[in-house]
Amino acid sequence: MPNSTISGFSSVGLDAEKFRVLLAQWLEHEKPQLPLILPIAFAIGIGLWFGLPYREYWLAVITTSTILALTSFGVGYIRPARAVSFRWIAAAFLMIAAGMIAIWGKSMLVGAQPLERPWVGVLEGTIKEIENLPARGKVRIYVAPLDGQNLPKNVRLNIDIAKFDAAPLNLRSGQIIAARVRLMPPNGPVIPGAYDFAQRAWFDGLGATGTLLESPRIVSNVSDEPVFAEWRGRLSAHVLDQIPGSEGGIAATLATGDRGGLAEADAEAMRRSGLAHLLALSGLHVSAVIGAVFLIVVKLLALSPSLALRYRLPIIAALAGALAGMGYTIFTGAEIPTVRACIAALLIVAALILGRDPLSLRMVGFAAFVVLLLWPEALIGPSFQMSFGAVIAIIALYDTPIMRRLSLQRDEGDFALLPKISRFVVMLFLTGLVIEITLFPIALYHFNKAGIYGALANLIAIPLTTFVIMPLEALALLADTIGMGGPLWWLCGQALSLLLGLARFVSDVPGSAVLFSSMPLTAFMFFVSGGLLLFSLRSHLRFAAIFPVTFAIILYVQTPAPDIIISDDGRQFAVRDQNGDYLLLKPQSNSFATDMIREEAGFGDTGQDLKLWPQSRCSSDFCTFTLKSGERSWSIMTGISSNYVPLRALAAACSRSDIVIAPRRLPYICRPRWQKIDGPYLRENGGITIYLDKQNIITSRLKTDHGWRQ
Repeated sequence: MPNSTISGFSSVGLDAEKFRVLLAQWLEHEKPQLPLILPIAFAIGIGLWFGLPYREYWLAVITTSTILALTSFGVGYIRPARAVSFRWIAAAFLMIAAGMIAIWGKSMLVGAQPLERPWVGVLEGTIKEIENLPARGKVRIYVAPLDGQNLPKNVRLNIDIAKFDAAPLNLRSGQIIAARVRLMPPNGPVIPGAYDFAQRAWFDGLGATGTLLESPRIVSNVSDEPVFAEWRGRLSAHVLDQIPGSEGGIAATLATGDRGGLAEADAEAMRRSGLAHLLALSGLHVSAVIGAVFLIVVKLLALSPSLALRYRLPIIAALAGALAGMGYTIFTGAEIPTVRACIAALLIVAALILGRDPLSLRMVGFAAFVVLLLWPEALIGPSFQMSFGAVIAIIALYDTPIMRRLSLQRDEGDFALLPKISRFVVMLFLTGLVIEITLFPIALYHFNKAGIYGALANLIAIPLTTFVIMPLEALALLADTIGMGGPLWWLCGQALSLLLGLARFVSDVPGSAVLFSSMPLTAFMFFVSGGLLLFSLRSHLRFAAIFPVTFAIILYVQTPAPDIIISDDGRQFAVRDQNGDYLLLKPQSNSFATDMIREEAGFGDTGQDLKLWPQSRCSSDFCTFTLKSGERSWSIMTGISSNYVPLRALAAACSRSDIVIAPRRLPYICRPRWQKIDGPYLRENGGITIYLDKQNIITSRLKTDHGWRQ
């Protein structure tokens, strides 16, 4: 017995030693990728702050992470042989704490307390920013109310040009205006899982939004509009004069970042075709500007043999490209996505100057860390996730043997053009395909839709935009200085028409943008963890990504669809029948709530009219119907008018119903068998989804310690 015991301990010791050797070998193999732990851990800390509801939880994460970091440092000091591993563990825990501190501090620093309740009155304030939306017939202004009005520091107002004739007022930043307005607090999610504008408004410092009830009156005509903003407005107007319609709207977007000239129908076509990223000034546009300036400068300087022999021309050209990228970013309004792209591009330029590999995951990780340090709230937005997800996928793809072979320089003789074009097309298609697959879960989580033909559309659209449209527009603007830009503007307009035609064609193809039901956060997190495993590791362990991805797919597929979806004002809701089809109370409505319900439930424009459903019995005031879930049938009554209903009849109808839904307040005498969802209930809880089988109600207005939900 003792011998067997000794043998057992010896076996365990050998296994432990073998494990340590394998771990050391694995760490050595993954050594170049270990720095990626730090930005990932920093992002985890930010994500935990958004996911955990109360301050006590945030403090617990910070404290626990700090203790674990100190413990790991201590263990590494005691066991020097494993010091490297424990140092990385300690650094990861410290970064988790740092991420939570960064987003918490940013929230306290910039958060704008929202307006408590709707407000109607005369607003007097200073215009801070003007956003022209000619395609929508609106002007959007951001105003800082003067002291003494008991209003938030910043509000956003929409001016209907046709109604108030705002254009002749010649509004400028710095002017003080007065007008009768109606203000509302920034809206939260219309239904659970929908877009949360209140969250974005909090970090943008926006406390209220509203509309004008009368034409604005200028109190002080002193303007302090920044020079770049004035130039940007003039350039945008000039571009729109040269190229009319949505084509001019896209041209203005590329030149100045002004997206107001693009018609909504064409903007939707760009989204459905997977080309909407061309309208958001980001990495593609900044890199195109930097790359173009780099090539022009290096070619011009190379014409001088003395300069080519004395100086490192690529470094000079890289610096010129960096300056051009920064100038383009500032001139186009320095929007956060453009600034993020500019920072990433500048880091790549810095890597080139220092002789480092610019297209490495470590460089991308450092760029992501810098962006999250400055804008930690960007982590949960689709822009950050899609931009960095696409870049990571591209770098990982071009690190594979097949892409290295395709991109390898080779001598192919006199007939090299055709093979080069063929390889370029194959590489571009594979790149687009990998990006589409990578971004599929992100698009599904944020927008409940994903395009099928995006890779094919981008195969044409990206080269067209990068190598034709943007250079033509730049040359046209340059030629305008001597009054000879007309032909170039015509060519640019034709290229833009081709781009828009491609978007319209692809968006009209069946299946171009397929709607899906809402993805749970848990499934999305498993998708993200699988992607990080696959792209971040170099060893065969990266193929373990199949497990979280498979689990995410299973979790998503098995997530039940809600039986009832009700908007936050109760005026629109959808119910699911036994066939899984949704019926809407007002399917013809074009309201934002209707669009959100369609997207979250994933049924698009196919919702039937609840009033025409054979199983629904409707009067001028109420509709009643029965839904079956599991082994039980549920009797539901919903109010569809604000007319007076005799109390005795209302009480009798409520007592026969399991659920009563109405946008107005229902009297105490209305007592359904399970749940009464009326105006006061919705004002307190927001939009809701109901799962009848489990009798589970999910609300959109959860009380947390986050500023926008207090």
